[in-house]
Amino acid sequence: MYQNPVDAYTTMQKESLSGRELEASVLSRAALMLKQVQENWDASDRDAKLREAIKFNQKVWSFFQAELSSPENPLPRNLKEDILNLSLFVDNHLFNVLAFPDPEKLSIVIDINFNIATGLRTKPAEQ
Repeated sequence: MYQNPVDAYTTMQKESLSGRELEASVLSRAALMLKQVQENWDASDRDAKLREAIKFNQKVWSFFQAELSSPENPLPRNLKEDILNLSLFVDNHLFNVLAFPDPEKLSIVIDINFNIATGLRTKPAEQ
């Protein structure tokens, strides 16, 4: 039994989402975490929130890296390579933000996350 209704809802939502919808949801959450830090840059807890948002984003992108590196992954090789290269860019960019914090630096990762989430929510064309 769940002690927290939010935990119950989150678990239920995860169980009812398709793989693409779940990935889009997680990317959107990652983007929103960064966006919230960016919009509240002068907050007293900014450093902790920034680390939390970056850590979450890194976990998301690490998951994608692992999935894309799997020999069983059905995506075309060139698409996998492009997304892996993008994930390396995101990783390097987020490390740079940690080293040299600047709210404007977050925009590119926020945009990448939201754009990929939008693409994942788009129904693929029938073949």
